[in-house]
Amino acid sequence: MHTFIIAELSGNHGGKLQTALDSVHAMKDAGADAIKIQTYTADTITLNCRRPEFIAGDLWKGENLYDLYKKAYTPWEWHKDIFEEAAKIGLTCFSTPFDPTAVDLLESLGNPIYKIASFEITDIPLIEYVASKHKPMIISAGVAMAEDIELALDACNRCGNDDVTLLKCTSSYPAPIEDANLLTIPDMKSRFGCRVGISDHTPGSDVAVAAVAIGAEVVEKHFIIDRSIGGPDSEFSMTAPEFTAMVKSIRNVEKALGKISYPTDISKIKGRNYSRSLYVAEKMKKGDMITSKNVRSVRPSNGLHPKYWKDIVGKTVNRDLDFGEPMRLEYVNV
Repeated sequence: MHTFIIAELSGNHGGKLQTALDSVHAMKDAGADAIKIQTYTADTITLNCRRPEFIAGDLWKGENLYDLYKKAYTPWEWHKDIFEEAAKIGLTCFSTPFDPTAVDLLESLGNPIYKIASFEITDIPLIEYVASKHKPMIISAGVAMAEDIELALDACNRCGNDDVTLLKCTSSYPAPIEDANLLTIPDMKSRFGCRVGISDHTPGSDVAVAAVAIGAEVVEKHFIIDRSIGGPDSEFSMTAPEFTAMVKSIRNVEKALGKISYPTDISKIKGRNYSRSLYVAEKMKKGDMITSKNVRSVRPSNGLHPKYWKDIVGKTVNRDLDFGEPMRLEYVNV
């Protein structure tokens, strides 16, 4: 098993292309498999409207959505440079488009994977357009009901695209750990019949690591090269050392998960020789009765299997036996 670990750049470039390019290298060094960016402008994601419903919540409470996105977006003219820098060092680069024009741009750059953000899961026309490109898709379900997930998957299937990974997500910024509800991950796998991962906005790496332990195949975490950059997502983004530690923990969990294994060759089971067996616990004479005092189940395993205890207790032995001798069925009078 190899969990696909995505470092999300989002707006954590501070408005500087060089910071974005430096982040590409830092993500690679931290162990990420991929960098994900976001492809939108303020005009392609919202309206320049001042009505109350266009005011953000969470970390950005009180800020107008248009102004927020104008500040946080990744300039489209940077995309080619970011994609090329990632390719140079063997880091997969892909993006989240928010409208068809973003998809068209990404197609021109050879974008290999498409991410649908949580709040776009209801945008069926966008999902259909993305699915029609027949690239692997990742869909976050942070604000979705089961019906929304089904509609999104149906849209993909109608376009002949069944290469979809769903991400369990809590769309709060930052997200409380108690709202992670990780047990949804195996349920999503069985209910929707596709790969499942996590887009994690909780502090630290505990939730991401635990998600892998119960079946997440993709982990997405926001990444920032230096929190002093600031920015809309800095508070719930991981620094390079934090991301590196998370990757190490995830890779250790993968090793621990291993494979389903029920050994059949006793000789190859490490430590099996220290399992219990029946031994002579007191010196016995021929004709002595076997009791719980003179024959006991102890370590190591060279003696008779303990499953025979009820068959031999109360019977007599047919020879003299020394203390510490492994018990055998052939020593018992039947």
